[in-house]
Amino acid sequence: MEKYEMIDYKKIQEIVRQAAKLFADRESVGCIKEKGMYDFVTAVDEAVQNFIQKELQLLYPEISFLGEESADNTIDMDGLVWILDPVDGTTNLIHDYKNSAISLALLDKKEVIAGIIYDPYLDEMYFAEKGKGAYLNEQSIHVSSAKSMNESLIAIGTSPYRKEEAVDNFKTFEKIYMDCQDLRRTGSAALDLAHIACGRIEGYLEKKLKLWDFAAGALIVREAGGSVLDYEGNDRTMELIGDVIAGNTPITKILTNYV
Repeated sequence: MEKYEMIDYKKIQEIVRQAAKLFADRESVGCIKEKGMYDFVTAVDEAVQNFIQKELQLLYPEISFLGEESADNTIDMDGLVWILDPVDGTTNLIHDYKNSAISLALLDKKEVIAGIIYDPYLDEMYFAEKGKGAYLNEQSIHVSSAKSMNESLIAIGTSPYRKEEAVDNFKTFEKIYMDCQDLRRTGSAALDLAHIACGRIEGYLEKKLKLWDFAAGALIVREAGGSVLDYEGNDRTMELIGDVIAGNTPITKILTNYV
């Protein structure tokens, strides 16, 4: 039996749920550091990561750990690795916008084998294990059946840390906007991917996402019957940085024509 087949994912989900209670600590949210231009980290990001990392290492000390707030490029990505974004949507959290999530994936030889996304504001727990389908609060979910842009709601990511690409990005968004029902910008890649998986939106695209932004969501979308590609139309692989187009399969293919 493979090591990862022994993992208690219900226990992992409960750890994530407990960690998310820290989102309510507005004093810690106010302790902000700037990692780069418009790229922030709060004491909540750090506390959530520390809590989850400690719990995971107690349960599974043999599994490596890579988190957004302590990225370690020396980690052996060819083995089992937890990939964590403790707060996907930190800027939203700072503004009390209530659209942030915890995203946790387990990779084996650079392939995602399990993914969890938790939205504490709606108490929505998304989960997928490779080959076993995707679930929202333990109920099976599936991507939308839309086949055309005029019946599709599309989420966009504006790549706020790379504003020099704004002109090209917004030209692309304008073309998509003219053909789809409407656009949405949530500020959380993980939640955009989760919402694709449960059929609330049909597609999503963003440049230069980090692995912890999309790893869990990529598996959840795929297990819900959707596709996750790069901007060249190839299956999105698990590099540390990559462009992402995701959605149900027909809409994902159409979106590749806009970029």
